[in-house]
Amino acid sequence: MGENASFWESLIYAHPTCTTWKQEAEGSIYHLASILFVVGFMGGSGFFGLLYVFSLLGLGFLCSSVWAWLDVCAADIFSWNFILFAICFVQFIYVTYQVRSVSFDREFQELYSALFQPLGISLTVYRKIVLCCDAEVVTLEKEHCYAMQGKTPIDKLSLLVSGRIRVTVDGEFLHYIFPLQFLDSPEWDSLRPTEEGIFQVTLTAETDCRYVAWRRKKLYLLFAKHRFISRLFSILIGSDIAEKLYALNDRVHVGKGFRYDIRLPNFYHVSLPETPPVQPSYHLQRGSPRRKPMGVTNCSSFSTQS
Repeated sequence: MGENASFWESLIYAHPTCTTWKQEAEGSIYHLASILFVVGFMGGSGFFGLLYVFSLLGLGFLCSSVWAWLDVCAADIFSWNFILFAICFVQFIYVTYQVRSVSFDREFQELYSALFQPLGISLTVYRKIVLCCDAEVVTLEKEHCYAMQGKTPIDKLSLLVSGRIRVTVDGEFLHYIFPLQFLDSPEWDSLRPTEEGIFQVTLTAETDCRYVAWRRKKLYLLFAKHRFISRLFSILIGSDIAEKLYALNDRVHVGKGFRYDIRLPNFYHVSLPETPPVQPSYHLQRGSPRRKPMGVTNCSSFSTQS
């Protein structure tokens, strides 16, 4: 303890204290450097935040170097500030190169602005997602099938960029898939990574469509390397499945016009005392929302019968 105390005492009291203070203020260059430091440390995160920080800090260190060279005339102060200015300059050039290298085609840029940027996904993370699909947008012509019921294997996950997809089962219409929705999210969610399966519905392009496709195995490898991307896709797929459930819910009816709520299997919006509600049996594959409940009719078929 005595040695530590003597060390700190020598460090603090070895230098002479200031008996007189300068009456005049430092030059304007010194104050400009201080202002640049204060503003520079208010920068944010991300690429553009780094550009903001390094540019202002670099200018601040440059002003300090000029102040040390002209006013203080101290070689050590000038040297340290100029070295820090050079480091900031190199960092600025490096970040600028990274920003220029992270560039995408128009469709991928629009996809980022519409879906990923509102979630706070950085360009570096989005770049990993784009590279996983080989930065390719696939075209599906009108009336061509993306998947056929009972034939097409489930080996990828696709996101619709433009156009409209019609989903049918046994030739009967279920719902549409619109841009920024997954084409096969129920199928993806119904299988474990080691399982294989085939589509239980048919997906047909009603217009010329463009979509992005990730291969199953390649996407699971990306999830294993980056847990954040895995959680991101889990949220996006869950939200997409919920939207498809709501789309099916608008078309499902039970019995004599009783509206069936697919979210609440035991609840009917209208019920009569003499007609006990019958619990519909679902013909689903591990919770897939695309299969129609057995014994349930569509609005169109019910109106035709009545």
